[in-house]
Amino acid sequence: MIKRSTLRAQIAAALRDEILAGRLATGRDFTVKEIAEQYGVSATPVREALVDLAAQGLLDVEQHRGFRVHEFTLADYRAMCEARQLVVDGIFQGLAADAGPAAAQAGVTGPPAVARRALGGLGPEVLTSVRRRADAAERAARAGDLDVLIAYDLRFWRELSGLLGNAYICDFLDRLRVQCWVYAVPVLRADPTLRGRLWSGHNALLDAVEAGDARAAREVIATYNQHALSQVGAAEDDPA
Repeated sequence: MIKRSTLRAQIAAALRDEILAGRLATGRDFTVKEIAEQYGVSATPVREALVDLAAQGLLDVEQHRGFRVHEFTLADYRAMCEARQLVVDGIFQGLAADAGPAAAQAGVTGPPAVARRALGGLGPEVLTSVRRRADAAERAARAGDLDVLIAYDLRFWRELSGLLGNAYICDFLDRLRVQCWVYAVPVLRADPTLRGRLWSGHNALLDAVEAGDARAAREVIATYNQHALSQVGAAEDDPA
């Protein structure tokens, strides 16, 4: 027998995938009863799963009516990308500073602990799983396979962020990436020529992390953030 907590997590994961794929479209209203009937389960784990997704910012609670898939705006997307960039760039900023007299004179006392864990001697054996995610994500990106890309891209970033050893940062970044994909998917699906146009720098970033090269990592991440904005027309030089 499946435990209720496990069932709750399974339903939440399934619904999140439906939202990411666009099958549960933004703005769509539904009730606990509808979802319970769809999955053939009782209302309690469904209600709990929906509350979890609402806490993640993916659903809005409609008082006395049920739930609605949250509609992110272009301004939301820009803000989420900016928040993501600030956090990740901050992680690597300390390591990018030159260690030595010039750094000491500038008041650089050493890299943040999370950055040391991210770039501190991680060998190929530690990164094997992340490398597999990177390879799969890049293949999907080059092929323009959005559904496969989303799945492996999220796993790649989740596992890579997990190496930081800080669950709060990992969860925060994962939530932002999911929300960014929710906004981006409908925009990208309107483009019939995605092959070769999706970001595929996963291995380049992993190479920089494995080499302990913070400067290269920051450059890859800067390119990634700019691409994320440009692909949905959200870059500063794009019309709003």
